[in-house]
Amino acid sequence: MREYQQLVRDVLEDGTHKPNRTALDTVSDFGYHYTLDLEPDTLPVVTTKKFFWNSFIHEFFWYLSGESHVRTLQEETGIWDEWADENGRVDTSYARFWRRYPMNNHTAHGEEWADSDHRWVNQAENTFDQIQYIIDMLNENPKSRRIVLNAWHPGNASVSTLPPCHYTAVFNVQGDGTLNCHLTQRSGDIALGIPFNIAAYSLLTHLLANETGFEVGELSHSVVDAHIYCGDGLRAEWYEDNLAEVQSRLQSGTSVQDVREFIETNAPEPDTEQSDHIPNLLELLEREPYDRPTLSFPEEKSLLQMSPEDIQIRNYQYHKPLRFAVAE
Repeated sequence: MREYQQLVRDVLEDGTHKPNRTALDTVSDFGYHYTLDLEPDTLPVVTTKKFFWNSFIHEFFWYLSGESHVRTLQEETGIWDEWADENGRVDTSYARFWRRYPMNNHTAHGEEWADSDHRWVNQAENTFDQIQYIIDMLNENPKSRRIVLNAWHPGNASVSTLPPCHYTAVFNVQGDGTLNCHLTQRSGDIALGIPFNIAAYSLLTHLLANETGFEVGELSHSVVDAHIYCGDGLRAEWYEDNLAEVQSRLQSGTSVQDVREFIETNAPEPDTEQSDHIPNLLELLEREPYDRPTLSFPEEKSLLQMSPEDIQIRNYQYHKPLRFAVAE
């Protein structure tokens, strides 16, 4: 995707050095936004590096499962292990909020809440099934501007190990009959997280459109803090002092290979291997994207009846993998 490459370049050229809660510093840009066309029968998967499909598709169906633990997910991938407790539970789970969003049990005067016997309320625990709500709204009132998926709960976020990064999506049907998605995330790890986020909400839009009889339109994506990790220790300190020089070289038209060589020649080694994502993302900028892979799934199946094995991509060509350390 050229849009992804443009995101990488823009943040590298315009971002600022910014420490954060992890031990790894970042180059961060505020309020980044772009739009992708969701072409029928294709999925916007990054091709300028290997996209780990098995981890992605099992994480996607974990989101849909309603689970607050990762026991089943761990059979296929360990991408959530760092944030799970010894019992495999995650203190903020997208799956939990997508399918079992906590309801208010103490109604203040003047407030209105769905009753316990409401069709979208899980009666046994008094939680709200947002995915079923979205499917029903698209079937019954598709022109509504209230078709929102929310994964943010302030009471949880204030104490969570990792509050949701991609925290809200709004689904919108336009007059031409297309289903569109606007995704907002408070924080976006450009090297590792955002490729998964793009693919996940694009796939969700495809599957919702199939179930409710619409054509896919666009994915509109807003990232409040779009960042690239730039290492720790002396490496991070070097970027604090030399980021302006790196950006000047990029903005002046210096080849990205020469910029990469400038960094590798002059910057100290980071304490954590592969914690500086910038060199490999510069290599990614040199690569020519391949066409999107073809997406296929059983069109007769409901979204909530599908499994990872039902979703296939074909003709996926990609450049060699690039390694990036995970910031915990």
